[in-house]
Amino acid sequence: MNGIDEKPLFNPELLRQIDWSVRKSSFKDGISPENPGKNLQLRPLMMDDYDQGFLNLLGQLTSVGEVTAAAFQKRFLAMKHCPNTYYVVVLEDTNKQQVIGSATLVIEQKFIHSTGCRGRIEDVVVSEDYRGQQLGKLLVETLTLLGKEVGCYKMSLECKEDNVRFYKCFGYTPDGQYFMVQRFSD
Repeated sequence: MNGIDEKPLFNPELLRQIDWSVRKSSFKDGISPENPGKNLQLRPLMMDDYDQGFLNLLGQLTSVGEVTAAAFQKRFLAMKHCPNTYYVVVLEDTNKQQVIGSATLVIEQKFIHSTGCRGRIEDVVVSEDYRGQQLGKLLVETLTLLGKEVGCYKMSLECKEDNVRFYKCFGYTPDGQYFMVQRFSD
């Protein structure tokens, strides 16, 4: 991205402040945000991730559409200029300089709950070549604990029925409400 604004989307210190001891799930081999695996780094999204396969990774989850470098930069800066709102974390294979996992925490500011904040986890994806290494689990647990760290009164996510069991290990429970959607384009 020509070296323009190589700063992260949010302060990486927030990831180091997470109280990992209160996690709900267990991990093998000492996996944690500081130690996601050999040659892997967990960090905030960076502008340069456009060139490190971030959009290709999202394409394994859903339709991304045509996103130019300029459009990516514009969206990144718009998100960055909404402090305390967008927390996109990525897992990078530092040997290949490729983004191989990602998840997003979006913070909604509310009037309810004494002007509290609700967190939503979205767009959880791990590259097909890296699945089965508990990296999706690491992403979800990290964002769940980050939501607690930044003061969310509640965390939520939408998932397919097949994934309910997976999300239960983090303390999420089905609440009996319906998730509804109206799409205006693919």
